[in-house]
Amino acid sequence: QVQVVESGGGLVQAGNSLRLSCVASGRTGSGYHIGWFRQPPGKEREFVATINWSGDSTYYADSVKRRFTISRDNAKNPAYLKMNSLKSDDTSGYDCAAAGAMRTLEATRVGLMDYWGKGTLVTVSS
Repeated sequence: QVQVVESGGGLVQAGNSLRLSCVASGRTGSGYHIGWFRQPPGKEREFVATINWSGDSTYYADSVKRRFTISRDNAKNPAYLKMNSLKSDDTSGYDCAAAGAMRTLEATRVGLMDYWGKGTLVTVSS
């Protein structure tokens, strides 16, 4: 079993930055891809960003490209989502999820993840 825990959410003013962390622990085996998703109030869950198990390949949603950066040092360390130039539209619960390395990174973009965290709330005030 793998446990996924997010942290770093909070209240921030528009234009400022915030960094979320995601730790996957337990039977992680040879590594796992990490993805971030969000579900704004009244909307469906949407893809934000994903990074592969080795940290050398990433994907971003168009809405966050050039503002958000997903990163990790290696397959075992936490993954981070640095969010810059935050807007009120970024207000949401942010969920981190882990997918086994046998999955393609492309699959993670559509939410094909194996383990989900409980989420962390980001509120951007205008």
